[in-house]
Amino acid sequence: MKAAFIERTGPPEVIQYGDLPKPEPKGSQVLVKVGAVALNPVDTYIRAGTIAMELPKPFIIGCDLAGTVEAVGPEVKQFRVGQRVWGSNQGLLGRQGTFAEYALVDEQWLYPTPDGVSDEEAAAVALVGITAHLGLFLHARLQPGEIVFVHGGTGGVGSMVVQMAKIAGARVITTGGSDEKVQACYELGADLAINYKTQHKAQLIRQFAPEGVNLWWETLREPDLDQAVSLLAKRGRVVLMAGRDARPPFPVGPFYVKDLSLHGFVMFNASAEEQRRCAEDINRWMAQGKLKARIDRVLPLSQAAQAHRLQEENTIGKKGTLAGKIVLKP
Repeated sequence: MKAAFIERTGPPEVIQYGDLPKPEPKGSQVLVKVGAVALNPVDTYIRAGTIAMELPKPFIIGCDLAGTVEAVGPEVKQFRVGQRVWGSNQGLLGRQGTFAEYALVDEQWLYPTPDGVSDEEAAAVALVGITAHLGLFLHARLQPGEIVFVHGGTGGVGSMVVQMAKIAGARVITTGGSDEKVQACYELGADLAINYKTQHKAQLIRQFAPEGVNLWWETLREPDLDQAVSLLAKRGRVVLMAGRDARPPFPVGPFYVKDLSLHGFVMFNASAEEQRRCAEDINRWMAQGKLKARIDRVLPLSQAAQAHRLQEENTIGKKGTLAGKIVLKP
């Protein structure tokens, strides 16, 4: 089978595209014929060695996938050959990734794909959708009527936060780096979208939420916690899901006198059962047309190295040339 893989960590150029043996399922493993995969910033960190993990060699890159069940191991109970599925949480913690024509996935990390949802959409929603759901509902316990702020409403996670918060009955403030991205934020359901390059973000947030924001979802690698705390309401919450190496100043006094709380998390620390509960909601919302993937471009799997370079230019280089997910197809 064709696959995108690495023999060592390093820059995007270490990614090879070539033939590897087609795997065979054992135990509770499902062999998925991959229809689409999606790229995430964490994929680039693992490939670069920024996140230290023991990786099998050769190591197939990638977390997300969607496709069709090709074969099942003898202990598989939930899936059958021919069924369409999607999933995430691969390509880390010793598991092989998904950027290949076929992928082995334990059934606990797979979910049925709803009718009418394409493989491209399901793959693009996978990691970012589960991440947004975990942060909003498991960690921050979002309630109807609350006000949510999230940086980058057209980004992978940001677009999921905007849509899920609206589904839950919240009001949403978000940002975009161009008038086109601001318009896209409104199309996703935002109540207020701010062009952070031309408008005064803090002033507009205060006008919209004079009593403060209830939930501040931070996607920036270098968060301004002074600003976040100043704009939060009493008993507000901050969710952190980025900035692995960040060491920003922390406003201890203003933080505790407002009864605020801080929630840091990464998706792959969540249990299979916690992630499955997310997937059940995601499936229902996708089937109802309430949750849509924001896909910037679709590339052939053979261009995995180019895709990694583009993702890094936007995540680390802050080029702003992506407005959604990069999806690849074998």
